[in-house]
Amino acid sequence: MSMPQPPRPDASHLRHRRPVQPLFFPDCEPEDERVPEGKRHLELRTFLYQVLKRTFAEQHGIGCDQFVYWNARDPLRRCAPDVFVKLGRADDLFPSWKTWERGTPELVVEIEGEASGKRLPWPERLERFYELGAREVVRFDPEAASASRLRVWDRLEDDLVERLVEGDATPCVTLGLWWVVGEVEGIPAGLRLARDREGTDVLLSPSERLAQLEERAPVAR
Repeated sequence: MSMPQPPRPDASHLRHRRPVQPLFFPDCEPEDERVPEGKRHLELRTFLYQVLKRTFAEQHGIGCDQFVYWNARDPLRRCAPDVFVKLGRADDLFPSWKTWERGTPELVVEIEGEASGKRLPWPERLERFYELGAREVVRFDPEAASASRLRVWDRLEDDLVERLVEGDATPCVTLGLWWVVGEVEGIPAGLRLARDREGTDVLLSPSERLAQLEERAPVAR
C-alpha cells in the first residue's frame, strides 16, 4: 500500500523581491507540430502500457507518451517515452510529469519501427534519458533481425551503459521480471514482460485476461 504524498510547500502568500516570471511546461505538442503515429506502433505501446497499468497501477506510476520534464528552468529539456514507470508512487491521471514534483522515472521504454511517431534520432533521445536520470532504458525494434530487436541500457555508477543482451530476452531489473519478444495482438514480434526467461508465464493485458477467463468458464448445458 503506497503512502500518501505530503502536501507541497506553498509560498504564494509570502512577499518577494521581484514579480513572478511563470514558465510554461506544455502537456502536448501544438496541433500543427504533432507527428503521425503508425498503427503497429500504437498497438505495441498501448499493449505494454495496459499490461503495466493492470499489474502495477496501485504501486507505481505508469506513463505512456506524456511529456517528462527534468529541468525546472527549461521547458525544452523534455522527452516523451512510449512507456515509463516511477516506482513507489500510485498511478494517477497526470497531464505531464515534472521530476521536481513527482520524482525521476526509473524505467523508460521506446518502441521503434516505421512510422513510430519519433522525430529525434535515437542518440539524441538516449542522451535525454541519460540526462533525465533513468536507471533502465529499453529500446525495442520489431523490424530488426531476431536477437537484435531488444537493446537495454543500465545506469551504473552514474554512467548509462548498454547491456549485453543474448537472444530475445533479458531481465527487467526495475520490476524484477523479464523482457521477452512474443506475439502481441496478432503482431508476431512485440515487447512483453514475463516471469521467466522463456516467456512461458507472461503478464497479460486486460483483454488477454478476459479471454483467458472466458476460455476457462464452464459451458452452460
